Amino acid sequence: MIRPHKAIALESRLRHCRNVRTLGVHPNFCDYSPADAALIRGAAKIYYPTRLYAPLLTAAGKAIFPSVHNYACAQDKIKQTALFKLLGIPHPRTRVFYGRRSKKTIADHFAYPFVAKIPRGSAMGRGVFLITDAAALTSYLDLGTPAYIQEFFPFERDMRVVVVGRRVVHAYWRVVPPGDFRSNVAQGAAICLDPVPQAALALARKTAARCGWNDVGIDICRHDNRYWVLEANMKYGRQGFSAAGLNYTAIMENLIEEGVI
Repeated sequence: MIRPHKAIALESRLRHCRNVRTLGVHPNFCDYSPADAALIRGAAKIYYPTRLYAPLLTAAGKAIFPSVHNYACAQDKIKQTALFKLLGIPHPRTRVFYGRRSKKTIADHFAYPFVAKIPRGSAMGRGVFLITDAAALTSYLDLGTPAYIQEFFPFERDMRVVVVGRRVVHAYWRVVPPGDFRSNVAQGAAICLDPVPQAALALARKTAARCGWNDVGIDICRHDNRYWVLEANMKYGRQGFSAAGLNYTAIMENLIEEGVI
């Protein structure tokens, strides 16, 4: 049963949900019509309020989904790594290097090969590099970003576990394509629907809960007989849902109706 009074969203992620009214995003709040502004002020919760409005609505005492913590760490690998280390969540050894003097010491901390990433704003496997020698490291450093360096875990596949609210709504394997080391579907990785181990699901739920994330795709790999959290994706793709025959829109509609989110 779809509620007669629709939930209110700003971003378009729930635009196909029958129980959600999406108002769109205006960088100036005064650009919302008086009627839409009244809906925002009167709504019990605002869904997908954007990075701009999430902290503002939270400060005003308004409930939002996803959490303000989701937005704080979205597409920011530096913050995610710091949070993982703070909370003791298993995560590959990672360091961030700033400035020329600091970057000159990278090879003192990491043996080739290692992984280098563009730490902010990159997604879908873009800005991820396998550094095999000094020349490759120089090319990466020429990009001019803070150097985000991580130990390399070789694996043939990893896991994407999607947590919404406190529930795992989907989990699947991502198989690394031939000739690559990245497991991103956008980079050619294949989706595999073999069962994901319960220990990995539990780690994903624990990570999401402790980090304050309630709408996230957690990437996990197995290395040296342990499960490791690689990173979190707040703007995760839906190809895995489609491959499993799952209707993402219907899932979100039901979670709203049940009061889970």
